[in-house]
Amino acid sequence: MSAGRGMNFNDLKKLRYKKYRDELGFFLAEGEHLALELGKALSHRPQLAAAKVLVSKEYFAAGLPSGFPRQLAIETLSARQMSQLSETRSPQGVIAVVPMLTPPAPRHGERAIYLHQIQDPGNLGTILRTLGWFGGFRCLLSPDSVEPYNSKVVRASMGANFNVPFETDVTLEAVQAQFPRIALLDIHGSSVAENSFKHFDCYMFGSESHGATMEMRVTCSSSIFSIPGGQGVESLNLASTVNICAYELSKILVCS
Repeated sequence: MSAGRGMNFNDLKKLRYKKYRDELGFFLAEGEHLALELGKALSHRPQLAAAKVLVSKEYFAAGLPSGFPRQLAIETLSARQMSQLSETRSPQGVIAVVPMLTPPAPRHGERAIYLHQIQDPGNLGTILRTLGWFGGFRCLLSPDSVEPYNSKVVRASMGANFNVPFETDVTLEAVQAQFPRIALLDIHGSSVAENSFKHFDCYMFGSESHGATMEMRVTCSSSIFSIPGGQGVESLNLASTVNICAYELSKILVCS
């Protein structure tokens, strides 16, 4: 399906809202960096070929930068039209219209990161960016989590949402059925530096405000891990916790 087929400018404006993203099957990725990252991802995510890039007439006149995805459809808009689509204070004049991606099948050795009711779009974007940096991860989002196509998530991910496979509305029951070995990150548990931390297929994290639920603790009663610390503050930010764990797992993968 072409991004332009059956979509007029009013449809594009609707993509600022989740209801219409779900209905039309596309989302907006704003900024030059995201357009460049989209171009890089085309070689291994063929679904992205249905994307197109909207640029302001001023941006186009200045010359497209090296690495710009010229193989995609490019459409020029007026400055007024771009401002109607933009959600940033200082629009760069570049917005990609990107198809929602079906995640590829899990690969051998891939680790799953399960986020339970994550709410902060900046946290989710940062987590996707980290998982994209290390590679070998799949992100699973529980029901009632922030939408991964939210504009703030897309910007914070810096293009990682084009590369990191993620699934939405994944229930705890589905995780239990799919993964035989599940670990939980919580306040009180074994250190993530221990060798046993590497022997799991899925790593679960609770929400920013409520942490791990009782059901999650029961599921992983003998497989709970923590990040040593706690000398000065109550807890780590969720994104920081996932980032540290991904780093620990990446060290294991490199050394093994």
